[in-house]
Amino acid sequence: MSERNIHVEPAAAQAVEDQHIEIVERKGIGHPDSICDGVAEEVARALAHEYLDRFGKLLHFNTDETQLVAGTAAPAFGGGEMLEPIYLLIVGRATKTYDGERIPAETVALRAAREYLDETFPNLDVGSDVIVDVKLGEGSGDLQEVFGEESKVPNANDTSYGVGHAPLTETEEIVYNTERELNTTYASDNPEIGQDIKVMGKREGDQIDVTVAVAMIDEYIDGMESYKDSVSAVREYVEELATEYTDREVTAHVNTADNYEEGSIYLTTTGTSAEQGDDGSVGRGNRANGLITPNRPMSMEATSGKNPVNHIGKIYNLLSTEIAQAVATDVDGIRQLQMRLLSQIGRPIDHPHVADAQVITEEGVEIEEIREDIEATIDHELANVTGITKRVIENELSTF
Repeated sequence: MSERNIHVEPAAAQAVEDQHIEIVERKGIGHPDSICDGVAEEVARALAHEYLDRFGKLLHFNTDETQLVAGTAAPAFGGGEMLEPIYLLIVGRATKTYDGERIPAETVALRAAREYLDETFPNLDVGSDVIVDVKLGEGSGDLQEVFGEESKVPNANDTSYGVGHAPLTETEEIVYNTERELNTTYASDNPEIGQDIKVMGKREGDQIDVTVAVAMIDEYIDGMESYKDSVSAVREYVEELATEYTDREVTAHVNTADNYEEGSIYLTTTGTSAEQGDDGSVGRGNRANGLITPNRPMSMEATSGKNPVNHIGKIYNLLSTEIAQAVATDVDGIRQLQMRLLSQIGRPIDHPHVADAQVITEEGVEIEEIREDIEATIDHELANVTGITKRVIENELSTF
């Protein structure tokens, strides 16, 4: 047992790639849950920068209870309209007074949320299509103590855990990159694609089905044939993209709930289902690695919006993913690694209550041959845990 209580053991379960059924999901940046994640994290970063600029250190805050109530829209070919605005409520805690100085925490939060929405959703008029409200309870400056002394590793705020895994399976890579590529490369040449893109992957044996729900933007769709062409183009793009990640057979299905005869299609005015009936909450969408993976252990913690100093629900989910990726990259002979980090409240975050790596090795590789290398990589990543805080604040790590 190492000083940091690192355990490395063979995984009892079958490798996910060998399981007959695999299910993977990703909710795109325009999904109502992801909107809440994105706003909560952007507000958290803005508060962090405000505290650093004013006092040279981070003060207590959390914005991980942000909620969205859907609006009402009337989409139409060529362009519809919003009838009732989306309502977004930023909820959490923040330090509003410190060292005798008042801090405009809610003003900072409001500005950050509006800027994020404006930059992320070009078809959403932040001035009229969405109401942004802020309710941040007073976070006591005394809570600065839980962050630890400056230059020292802070203590865990809770007894909780984080999980991560690496490398990604072929299905996981397809699902993750389908949404990212549609929302970036493809959307840059196809403005009819909205940001609300949900991808569900199912692998059954060697057959992979990718079901994609894409919110089409009415302003760029002039009729039913135009809509059908857009759906077909997305389907072809997804199937071609998948060949970069697998040799297995892949079939893409796009907007499968459409009923052309009845004129029931996924047409939106703003590019998100939040305009019409779909509510959202922080933590109900993607895990810290950007995926929802029922074939693997997952944490129920909401990662976005939590403070990046000592909130285990954020740090250990990000760190466990970073550790898994580092071990899989640096140590030869690993086929699959599942990482679990457990904290104990009040204990330094670089010394978890346990750091458990469950490993499946490549054929012909015994775990004892690589155990020391695995432990050394885990120990190195734990020793640099405070780097997670800096990377989160500088937007170098995604939380959803």
